[in-house]
Amino acid sequence: MLRATYIRGPTIFRSLFVLPSLRFPPLRNMSHRPIQTLLNANEEWAQSVVKDTPDFFARSATRQNPKILWIGCSDSRVPESIITASKPGDIFVHRNVANQFHLHDDSALSVLSFAVKEVGVEHVVLVGHTNCGGAMACIEAAKVAATNPSASTPLTRWLSPLTALVRSLDLSACSANEALNKVVEANIIKQVDNICKSEPITTVWADPLAKKVTVHGWMYDLAEGRIKELVVRDSQA
Repeated sequence: MLRATYIRGPTIFRSLFVLPSLRFPPLRNMSHRPIQTLLNANEEWAQSVVKDTPDFFARSATRQNPKILWIGCSDSRVPESIITASKPGDIFVHRNVANQFHLHDDSALSVLSFAVKEVGVEHVVLVGHTNCGGAMACIEAAKVAATNPSASTPLTRWLSPLTALVRSLDLSACSANEALNKVVEANIIKQVDNICKSEPITTVWADPLAKKVTVHGWMYDLAEGRIKELVVRDSQA
């Protein structure tokens, strides 16, 4: 059985899981076992939530009122709800490789626009993290691009602005770890700048009657499990 322990608070809804015995009919292909584990865990989790708060899902299904938009990396080690001990409905989310916010990216812009104008979020947090694989790839790409340009792929095109940012930094005196941290931090600040230049933010900041929206740049330390705030911007900045 799965055990779930909940600690209540404004944004605290934590669960301690012990994976259950398999309850769904076994899948024929052994490679599907991770999928079966997720399905079983979901069933047990849903049952435990209903037992603890019978009307939770009924209320959740009718509305959402998050105050936070999280724009983060796709990295599996940075699950926003878990590392902030949040419950479903607390955080509106957009994630991609290397936590980018491109001003021509309709996916990110539509999420930001909907979050600010329709959902009513009050804080936009751009979250990067240590040991970012996307940042590592861009450091390597910046080293070899001049002499051995790589073929264009969806990933290299997506990361090309970050690769250009790496080239603009002086990393010559940095160790590999120092260089990576410097790139991660510079990337966070750059993406915060992009968010602040975007139409949804400039529009709401220009309207004195609009709800106040603040933009934050955070870095999550994988080795420590803690978030550090690097920058904060608002309409007064």
